[in-house]
Amino acid sequence: MSNVTLTIDGKLIAAPDGVTILKAAATAGIDIPTICYHEACTANALCRLCVVEIEKQRLLQPACVVPVREGMVVQTRSARVERSRRTILEMLDSAVDLADAPEIQAQMAEYSVDHDRFPDAERREPPVIDDNPMYVRDYAKCVLCWRCVQVCAEDAQYTFALSFDGRGFETQIGVFFDQPMPETSCVFCGQCVGVCPTGALKPRREWLLEQGKTPEEIMELTRSERRGKKRKKGGGD
Repeated sequence: MSNVTLTIDGKLIAAPDGVTILKAAATAGIDIPTICYHEACTANALCRLCVVEIEKQRLLQPACVVPVREGMVVQTRSARVERSRRTILEMLDSAVDLADAPEIQAQMAEYSVDHDRFPDAERREPPVIDDNPMYVRDYAKCVLCWRCVQVCAEDAQYTFALSFDGRGFETQIGVFFDQPMPETSCVFCGQCVGVCPTGALKPRREWLLEQGKTPEEIMELTRSERRGKKRKKGGGD
């Protein structure tokens, strides 16, 4: 594969033709922040935190999907770029619980986010969904990065248990026909939990510990649930 030469933040870089700006910058030691991007998932430029300024282009461009080209001049930390990233983070902070998102918290600190910029913003506060023995779904913490949907589909598992539901502000990750997770095609591989950046998908035992349950109480709860399932299968109450 041939190389192209471009300039990123004043540094002349040779990168393979066709790679993204994000990867070219990384090989040169230049960090571009991301949320929705994950190396195991297809990049879809959803969060727009990775936007950069490219000379002679009117709009900021997502570094995770835009390929490098010969002579390209890129700025990853211009005032315009930083203002855009700060606004994105402030909007997320105003609507989503980011308490279990350490990487995003670090980004908010780096970009000097004003946590009170949108005081009248509506919070996303759907109830926690606890419908299976493996993990819970807390969509109050979901930033709609789409990682879980992708890894459940063509990027890894080919199970297609997860999808987008709703429109606009009501958009959230869901399952077809709003079924309990055990009644879907989910095989409980845990890959969706592994790629979630915010704790919206969390191991159930970890969540129960956070609710104040002791390991003994969790074990007894698990036993009780198993006994209940056996009774249902046997036709009991």
